[in-house]
Amino acid sequence: MKTTPFTDVHIALGAKMYEFAGYNMPIEYTGIIDEHMTVVNGVGVFDVSHMGEFWVKGPNALAFIQSITSNDASVLPLGKAQYTCFPNDKGGIVDDLLVYHFEPEKYLLVVNAGNIAKDWDWCVSHNTVGAELENSSDRTGQLAIQGPKAVEVLQRLTPVDLSSIPYYSFVTGEFAGCKNVIISNTGYTGAGGFELYFYLDDAMTIWNAIFEAGKPEGIKPIGLGARDTLRLEMGFCLYDNDLDDTTSPIEAGLGWITKFADGKNFTNRAELERQKKEGVTRKLCAFELVDKGIPRHGYEIVDADDQVIGVVTSGTMSPVLKKGIGMGYVKPEYAKAGSEIFVKVRNRNLKAQVVKAPFRK
Repeated sequence: MKTTPFTDVHIALGAKMYEFAGYNMPIEYTGIIDEHMTVVNGVGVFDVSHMGEFWVKGPNALAFIQSITSNDASVLPLGKAQYTCFPNDKGGIVDDLLVYHFEPEKYLLVVNAGNIAKDWDWCVSHNTVGAELENSSDRTGQLAIQGPKAVEVLQRLTPVDLSSIPYYSFVTGEFAGCKNVIISNTGYTGAGGFELYFYLDDAMTIWNAIFEAGKPEGIKPIGLGARDTLRLEMGFCLYDNDLDDTTSPIEAGLGWITKFADGKNFTNRAELERQKKEGVTRKLCAFELVDKGIPRHGYEIVDADDQVIGVVTSGTMSPVLKKGIGMGYVKPEYAKAGSEIFVKVRNRNLKAQVVKAPFRK
């Protein structure tokens, strides 16, 4: 298994370790619920150094990004980030990702850990405009410091005014005495906070400084288990669960990152444009269980007559709501908020209601 700069620290802290995307990663430390609530109410630190980072440079950088991603990067100002996806040529999604605009001819793509090799091959094979591509995934560390107290803790470690960085914006500056740290007002928890990107040589300096600075706030390391429950409470999609090579961004409710701007001829544009105009045969919906139980990935969704109408893609017991929540693809007529559906759990049909995400307001 691959390791991150913090793997030995996780093991020393007693984390439950598990293979994830080829990396030896911490799943939990003190328990998923405790860690989840730490982030919701305070501040927690996620090691996300397993994520992938691709630099795109040169005079054709924007043309390349416009041709390979669904969102419109031409409207992305310097210092801003954008959520987008790589559509494939069959109507599905290669991956979802973030695009950072650093300079007029310099962008950073941040991709999912499990898709680094696939995404890199996709980018290289679709680079028909001669953009300069660099895979820096193995040379970049990343931490996500999330929660309502994250700004207070991090501000003690940088001269950068963190309150002046809007959501989905970033700066490059000094942090914990380390130069050229990317400080990004992003995260996948819905609890607020920042993500830091840095050179591997600075990893332990930054880790130790954050945990020392966060002692008054009860800062804790957080595993991937709570990362999953936090993103699900916000209704955020997870690749290989809610998104994959067979799910289109239109089906997944990602029409808002699928832009058909003039001159933007991205992969499979015609098919996605047709889907947006004519509709799709399934839609991703969010739901809460009315009956007691926990929905899980792969469980069937049925109607009142026990006819299969879809499948659960993500599910858990919400630590905040204390009820079963999930997401899944269903026939479009059942995807509207207020619709009654049933999740088949061990041959029992548990009643659920479709709701509008996020679950945690």
